[in-house]
Amino acid sequence: MQKQLLHKIHITCTALAITGIAPGYALAADAAAAAPAVPKLADILDASGIAITGYVAASYYHSSGYSTFHQFDIEHDTFQLDQAGVTIAYQPKEGFGALVNIIGGEDARVVNAAENGTNSTVNVTQAFLQYATGPLTVMAGKFVTLAGAEVIAPTGNTNFSRSLLFFSEPLTHTGIRASYAATDTVTLIVGMNNGWNTTSTSYGSKTAELGVGFIPNKIFSLTAQAYIGKVPVYNANRTLVDLVATYNATSALSLVLSYDWGQQQQADVGGVGSPDLKWNGVAGYVNFAINDQMRVSLRGELLDDKDGFNTGTPQKVKEGTATFGYSPVKSFELRAEFRYDKSNAATFVNTMHGTTQTFEDHQTGVALQGVYKF
Repeated sequence: MQKQLLHKIHITCTALAITGIAPGYALAADAAAAAPAVPKLADILDASGIAITGYVAASYYHSSGYSTFHQFDIEHDTFQLDQAGVTIAYQPKEGFGALVNIIGGEDARVVNAAENGTNSTVNVTQAFLQYATGPLTVMAGKFVTLAGAEVIAPTGNTNFSRSLLFFSEPLTHTGIRASYAATDTVTLIVGMNNGWNTTSTSYGSKTAELGVGFIPNKIFSLTAQAYIGKVPVYNANRTLVDLVATYNATSALSLVLSYDWGQQQQADVGGVGSPDLKWNGVAGYVNFAINDQMRVSLRGELLDDKDGFNTGTPQKVKEGTATFGYSPVKSFELRAEFRYDKSNAATFVNTMHGTTQTFEDHQTGVALQGVYKF
């Protein structure tokens, strides 16, 4: 009898204890459910309208010569960090915004050499303020050029190497640019800057920038841009007219055609006029997505440097490039490229021994590059 009584008391105490504890657990669970989740950085940036993007591109490149007339792939046989870039942008559809784009690596050396003659591996490629209101957007600062089908960032190109036309075009401009969406399909651009790759100058004359973009649908687009202005070296006007047409034949196949015409006037010397230096070129691209992970890009072009303004020798230079891309994941692509350049003059540096150089009328290059985007 005593044991039964003790057993009942034990059961009763246990029940009371559980009854007392259960509300505590319930309250704790309610509190946990009510507690706000810790926000992620991406969520904070999205809410603020700030976008941060970047990439890293590294490669191995080998050339039969010294990559004459190439823009970034200028070494003979090397592993290198091509570019590491980051862009921070706040660009609302209305009101003030800004963008900063910084790159580092061997490509930055080339951009710095073009802009100010330095050898730094870090370059502020873009940094500008903007104001948007309705169809009008005004930018002031430093920004990339409108010219050409290719860009400085490797993520915006389908090939590893840049074209001969890219070699003959400006990279960046410092000044002011206004874009106006005249209609749903036509955009007009006008600007004024310090000239080709000139970040600052005391030289009085400026370069005018004009552009028009026509995008009637997702299948076809056409852009035309022009740069006209006096440059200090020649003390005379330099003009570049550039056209880029894109045709998306299917979801897998796209065709691009780029054309350049340029002219550099020369100042009169002793009252005697000097002939203008002219050049023109055309580049065609065929881009085909084999599947979701594999693609191929073919490029062929001709640069007719009639007076040797861009290459130093009057000549016609041709090149053909084949690039294969493999993306095991969306954020990474492995690129393999083969390129062949040919000229009607022996202007490609083949060997270098001190100050002694030998030249050929052709050169070949192979490259393997990895590009990671974040």
